[in-house]
Amino acid sequence: MKNKKSVLNIILLVIITGVVLYFSLKDDFDNIIYEILTLNPIWFIVAVFLVVCYWLFKTIEVHYVICNFKPDYSFKQTLKLMLSTQFFNAITPFASGGQPFQIYMLNKSGVKLTDSTNIIIQNFIVYQIPLVFLGVVALVSNHFGHFYQETGILKYLVTLGFIMNTAIIIGLFIIAFSKKINTKIMRFVIYLLYKLHIIKNKEQKQQQFEEYINRFHAGAKLLMHNKRQFIKSILYNLVALVCLYLIPLALLFAMDDYFSMNIFQVLVTSAYVMLIGSFVPIPGGTGGLEYGFVAFFGNFIVGSKLNAVMLLWRAITYYFGLIVGAIAFNIKERKRS
Repeated sequence: MKNKKSVLNIILLVIITGVVLYFSLKDDFDNIIYEILTLNPIWFIVAVFLVVCYWLFKTIEVHYVICNFKPDYSFKQTLKLMLSTQFFNAITPFASGGQPFQIYMLNKSGVKLTDSTNIIIQNFIVYQIPLVFLGVVALVSNHFGHFYQETGILKYLVTLGFIMNTAIIIGLFIIAFSKKINTKIMRFVIYLLYKLHIIKNKEQKQQQFEEYINRFHAGAKLLMHNKRQFIKSILYNLVALVCLYLIPLALLFAMDDYFSMNIFQVLVTSAYVMLIGSFVPIPGGTGGLEYGFVAFFGNFIVGSKLNAVMLLWRAITYYFGLIVGAIAFNIKERKRS
C-alpha cells in the first residue's frame, strides 16, 4: 500500500513538474534557455555549494542530538540519514515522509522508539524556531519596506503560514515538556479506545503509555537542561536556512546580475516563498512554490531571467536533493566485523 502511494506521488510529481516547465518556458523558451546556458559556472557552483552547506549544517545539528541518546552513532550514519530524508520529504505531501523514516532508521540502528521520537521532536523544535524567526524578520521588513506590491492573496497565505508554523512550535513544546497535559490526553484516548472495544486491558495500556511518557519527558528535558547545545542547535539551523535562502542571489550573480537584489532582499523574499510551501499538499510543494517564487521575486527580477532563476533554484533546492537522497538511501552500509 505504501509503495503504491509512493508511486502515485512520484507520478503526480512528474506530471506537475511537466506542467510547470511548460508554463515557465512556453512564452520565452529561447531567452530562458540562453540565460541558463550562459551561466557563470563559478557562481553556479557557489549556488550548489550553498545547498550542500544547508545539508551539512543540519546534519551536524542532528548528529549532536542523536549522540545524546546513542554516543556511538557515527557522523557518516547521520549524514546518510539526513540525505536519505531529502528523498522521502521530496516524494510525500507536506514533506511528511521524512520524519517517520528517520524514526524507523534510528530504531533499526538500536535507538529506542521513545528516544527516536524524542530526537525527531527536538530537531523539529530547533528547526522551527529559526524558521519562524526569519519569518518574523520577513513580515516586519515588508510591513515597513513594502517590497511586494502585486502579490494579492499570497501575502495573506504567507501570514497564515507564519501563524501555522508558530502554532506548531507551541504544540511541540506542549508535547515535549507538559507531562500533565500529555497524560490527560493519553488517558482520554485509551478510555475512548476501551469504550469502542479496540483495546481490552485499559489499566495495562495506561501503565505502558505512562512509562513511555516518563521516558519521553526525561529525554525532552535534555533539550532545555543543556542550554549550550540548545542554542547551538538553533544557530546551526539558522545558518543552514540562510545558506538555503541565499541560493537565488548566487544564481542572479551567475547571470551577471549584481544589482537587481541585495542579500537582505533575497533573504526576506526567500522566507516569504518558503512560508507558502506550508499550504501546498503536493510532493515538494511543486506548483505552489514555483508560483510563489515568481510572484515575490518578480517584484525585483523581470523577463526571462526570472523564470531561469526559478527553474535553476528548484533544480538545486529540490530535484538535486531528491536525486542525492535516493542515491544515499540505496547505498548499503558495510557490516562491521
